[in-house]
Amino acid sequence: MALYPRFLAVLAAVALTSTLASPAFAQRASNQNQDEPAVREGSGRAPRGRQARAPRAPSEADVRTAVQGHLTALGNSCQMTEAKLLGQAPDKSSMYEIACATGPGYIVLGSTPPSATDCLVLATSAENARAKDPAAEVGTVCSLPANDNGPAVFEAYAREAGMDCVIDGAGIVGAAADGAIVYEIGCANADGARIQKSASGWTRSPCFELASINATCKFTQPAEQAATLKSWLAGSDAAACDVQQARFMGQNANGSFYEAACAGADGVIVRFNAEKAVQQVYPCATAQQIGGGCKLTTTPAAATPQA
Repeated sequence: MALYPRFLAVLAAVALTSTLASPAFAQRASNQNQDEPAVREGSGRAPRGRQARAPRAPSEADVRTAVQGHLTALGNSCQMTEAKLLGQAPDKSSMYEIACATGPGYIVLGSTPPSATDCLVLATSAENARAKDPAAEVGTVCSLPANDNGPAVFEAYAREAGMDCVIDGAGIVGAAADGAIVYEIGCANADGARIQKSASGWTRSPCFELASINATCKFTQPAEQAATLKSWLAGSDAAACDVQQARFMGQNANGSFYEAACAGADGVIVRFNAEKAVQQVYPCATAQQIGGGCKLTTTPAAATPQA
């Protein structure tokens, strides 16, 4: 699946696995010889053996009808634009690939109950396996041209989650405790985020904040975070700071706190409101009581009072 230049499969938190047990599927039996019943009484000869006809391949309408029934049972809102029968899974359930008007396509298994696996999840799982072993058997993946749409899907999700940056990388990180897929979105020259969708809508966790809990964003670089903090300082008392390094320190009822290391100048700790407007600037030299003080800027030890 063609993705962003910086797209790599990432499964850092929870390994995503296909719901399909095997890449192989059993084909329906055809062209089997079946003998007719015993010779009828009074007949002078036995019937010759006949070859049973192969079952008729289902039409596209038949396939769409079957798949729509499975999607309805799953509560899946995909508006099918294309569907094809792949064959049978090992448990004899019919297996389909579908493309949707928006979002990713799916591999649908007509088991009881049915299941549908996101094409992006399957592609990520396959790339992850191949990264470990180029010869790895990766299982069933989507092949319809319409499902080679990773960049468009990731961008749509990012916009829905409120991200308006120029996207230069995206991927699946893993799954949350409730099973929701977690995506990482990288932004050109700006801080990225992880996003996930729940019943109440999208949630976004900036990479700045994730770093404070030792989580790593693959598509965001420190220089991009420094550029983001620099942009927030515009028009404030700290606007002259040429931010070289930046870190998120935490937040409380008063706002969120970030440290900036400035080129050729003393660093600062800055408190922002929810809209990232600067509320107060604390020079590192006097900010020892703010969240443990500056870590990116070396400040001289306080002078010992003379007796």
